[in-house]
Amino acid sequence: MVRSRSVANATNRTALFQVQRHERLLTELRRNGAVRVSDLARDLGVSELTIRRDITALAARNLVQRVHGGATLPIPLPARPAARRTAFTIGMVVPSLDFYWPPIVAGARAAGAALGVNVQLRGSSYDPAEDRRQIGRLIDAGQVQGLLLAPRLDGDDADRMPGWIARLPVPVILVERQPRRWTGGPRPVEWVRSDHELGLEIAVHHLYEQGHRRIGLLVSEGSPTSAYLRTGWRRACADLDLPADLVNVPVKGLTAVVVHSDPEAIAVARDCADRGIRVPDDLAIVSYDDEVAHLAEPALTAIRPPKNHVGRLAVELMVSRLLDGDRRPAQGVLVAPELVVRQSSLSRRVRV
Repeated sequence: MVRSRSVANATNRTALFQVQRHERLLTELRRNGAVRVSDLARDLGVSELTIRRDITALAARNLVQRVHGGATLPIPLPARPAARRTAFTIGMVVPSLDFYWPPIVAGARAAGAALGVNVQLRGSSYDPAEDRRQIGRLIDAGQVQGLLLAPRLDGDDADRMPGWIARLPVPVILVERQPRRWTGGPRPVEWVRSDHELGLEIAVHHLYEQGHRRIGLLVSEGSPTSAYLRTGWRRACADLDLPADLVNVPVKGLTAVVVHSDPEAIAVARDCADRGIRVPDDLAIVSYDDEVAHLAEPALTAIRPPKNHVGRLAVELMVSRLLDGDRRPAQGVLVAPELVVRQSSLSRRVRV
């Protein structure tokens, strides 16, 4: 195996951030077709275990193939048989067409195109009455065989909306929503959503590994995601024996904070800069959403919900329901988020 010249000639042998290491590893793979763990570890100034973990993470995304002592470019998979095409029309009602939801819609449309499904999109709001109006229009038009919905399932309508949905005349898949209990309708309400609880746990564990013990959580009280994040927060604090009461408290006295969502996290970073608080030296920040976290200064580490995959899975699950009918058991699907490490959370006192 030929050692990469660009790596061999590297003069900066300090530890690189994870994202930089991944970019370097992939660049060398594309250039040479293979990399060796020992060479990369020596030239990037990190342990061989760190490089092996990098390779494992990239292999999980099918970007590299692990081999003994290093990695190679992945072997192309054989062509998959063409997906069975249908003539279904599925209605989709989402509460926003600009923030968070566009990748989910894109994933749903991509799956629809692959399966021959027409996705009729309607924008609503975070208002149960408006949700009902948009759903009713799709039903009254008589053109949809199934519905993908993201209604509010909290507040005064928390108990009524799931039961109303369960009695609709066509199958329903909830998207980024989950009923709190059995709905009691003629058919079960299925769902696909990001595992936000796990995402929050990943964020807290990441900060804990960076040496932080005073970790706070800032969430929006009006977001449907907040309840999931609070659950993940309690789990992580219990696992790591951390104080669980540091929710929506001032950052003074904290060494790290998880913020939902990106605009709020960017505002926290700007406020820190105005007050002379250094990020990440004085306060580490992890954002939850990763819509625009990379545009902050410094770029924010973020938990990225698998939005595109949620949209794809929702359409695939609906097509399965329409093809198989009641023969298929009801399903609820959780999809794991990923941690995207950037400058805002890495302690300079900790070697990666």
